[in-house]
Amino acid sequence: MALEKLFTEENKCDFLVREEALNYPAKKQGEYTLKDYYASPDDHRIELIDGIIYDMSAPTLTHQAVTGEIYRQIANFIFDHNGQCKPFVSPVDVQLDCDDRTMVQPDIIIVCDRDKITDRCVMGAPDFVLEVLSPATRSKDCVKKLDKYMGAGVREYWLVDIKQQKVIVYQFESEIYPIIYGWDQTIPVSIYEGKLIIDMRMMPEVTV
Repeated sequence: MALEKLFTEENKCDFLVREEALNYPAKKQGEYTLKDYYASPDDHRIELIDGIIYDMSAPTLTHQAVTGEIYRQIANFIFDHNGQCKPFVSPVDVQLDCDDRTMVQPDIIIVCDRDKITDRCVMGAPDFVLEVLSPATRSKDCVKKLDKYMGAGVREYWLVDIKQQKVIVYQFESEIYPIIYGWDQTIPVSIYEGKLIIDMRMMPEVTV
């Protein structure tokens, strides 16, 4: 409800238009497991959330450029400070609930507990998750994944809205969220106590 108040009727995340779930004829949506996830063709990106399979279309070049720049800033900071946390950029599998009904692919994650990192995927909640919104995924990212990440124990969740040039930050360890930043600002990463700053002014030219 707080997030809805921060957007005008025409600009807010579209909570009414849901990303269409991929129709697998063998089972009903809600009954799929990791066995079905791993049976999907390698060139066909999907996510599995609570037994429902979602098709993931290929990201745009602008989406990739923005994701890459933010990841570069994060990775450079961690490297320069000999950090123990590990950053990852999509595609990377995250078995969020450590069960066989959910596997997500966030755009960027930071994992500080290295015991969660396996050869196949990240087991459990990352400390930091970032999703770049697209028309196909904004409803899922703004609602379903927000709820899943918060419930799983993610400490900080960013939603990057390229079209509106805004970043919505959820610091789940704080009592005040979300916080909205513009494209002309610098944004502190809470899990690093503000020492890591993402400079949104460094973002590539946006084409939408």
